[in-house]
Amino acid sequence: MSTVIEQPVEARLVAAAPRMCTVRATLHYDRTDPYAVHMTFPAPATLAGEEVCWTFARDLLAAGLHEPEGDGDVRVRPYGFERTVLEFHAPEGTAVVHVRTGEIQRFLDDTSALVPVGLEHLQLDLDRDLAELMRDAC
Repeated sequence: MSTVIEQPVEARLVAAAPRMCTVRATLHYDRTDPYAVHMTFPAPATLAGEEVCWTFARDLLAAGLHEPEGDGDVRVRPYGFERTVLEFHAPEGTAVVHVRTGEIQRFLDDTSALVPVGLEHLQLDLDRDLAELMRDAC
């Protein structure tokens, strides 16, 4: 069984201009980091012209489908019945993207099949992680 889920999603970048640019972003989940999801944007979609990856809580993404969530660098909220808004806040500015709610829900369903919500802690090897921390401290 695979330990990673990657799903391309159509992300509509909200700009000051009346039109929205659509890019192909990727949602990524790895059972070895069971609380996190990653959303990667291709280089042409970023100000710096380099691929950008944001990491945030799977719980934040799931909760944001139903009501506004987040008060940090990543915020998620519903936008009507078919879209979800993700806001990414950085010192350089804020990126706002719309993603089809169905695409996000399908991704979350796949992650839950891999690691059920509430059982993420079973994926962690705390002894190994502690040994790694101690090794690096010496």
